[in-house]
Amino acid sequence: MGLLADIAAAIGQATGRDFAPATREEVGGGCINRGLTLTGADGRRFFVKLNHARHGPMFEAEAEGLAELAAAAAIRVPRPIVQGVSHDEAFLVLEWLDLGGKGSGSDLGRCLANLHRTTWHHFGWHRDNTIGGTPQPNPATADWPTFYGEHRLGHQLRLARRNGAPGRLVDGGERLVAGLAAFFTDHRPVPSLLHGDLWGGNYGYVEGQPVLFDPAVYYGDREADLAMTELFGGFPPDFQAAYREAWPLDAGYSVRKSLYNLYHVLNHFNLFGGGYAGQARNMIDALLAETR
Repeated sequence: MGLLADIAAAIGQATGRDFAPATREEVGGGCINRGLTLTGADGRRFFVKLNHARHGPMFEAEAEGLAELAAAAAIRVPRPIVQGVSHDEAFLVLEWLDLGGKGSGSDLGRCLANLHRTTWHHFGWHRDNTIGGTPQPNPATADWPTFYGEHRLGHQLRLARRNGAPGRLVDGGERLVAGLAAFFTDHRPVPSLLHGDLWGGNYGYVEGQPVLFDPAVYYGDREADLAMTELFGGFPPDFQAAYREAWPLDAGYSVRKSLYNLYHVLNHFNLFGGGYAGQARNMIDALLAETR
């Protein structure tokens, strides 16, 4: 069978109803994946992500992440239907949602705060996943600075060195990691359930209801999610105010948000190169100055 036939068969097996695609539409699948909307002869519609077969584990982890977010019952996410591999293509089938609607930033802020109240016994998660196309290690760790230093900043810095980052960037980043405890003298985060990749392209609304998608789930400091909402913009002004009203932030967030966004800027360097190296170096220099 071909790819579409294999996907249709997988949908039928997962839903208990045969599925015969009547139309297919190429849609955006993000920076990493390709996307399809499949509509069946019976009117059912599904969103399908596609990538090379070697990325099958990435889709498995995304499906588990969506299920983890859904189980918190704090905010809506697309329901994962089935994932699999057909020939040299991996696929992930999701509930199709019409995300073209508008909604309230305040509702989104309150829902995110509720999501973050879901906690775990350690930082990390029960499995590794990816941030974009980059492996994201999530070993269960009792101490947040240790987890963030080793498995977030340290991990990206090791990749950056292999990807040709300037020595000043990597050396400064390693000094930052070595002194990470200085940023947490008065801040003791609990392991909150995080979306993990919360930029403006990964949320929407269905009939006014906030929806999150494309997660990189783990349990960490809730400020890491909130910081990323400020990195690239795209969130309404009332979002932050509603979140802080629902769950106020500790003093020092204005500095720590740069510490957390450094992870994503380093990841963008490792994925795309270019000017992200200079941006990361400037962030590291500013953070090191905070510890002097």
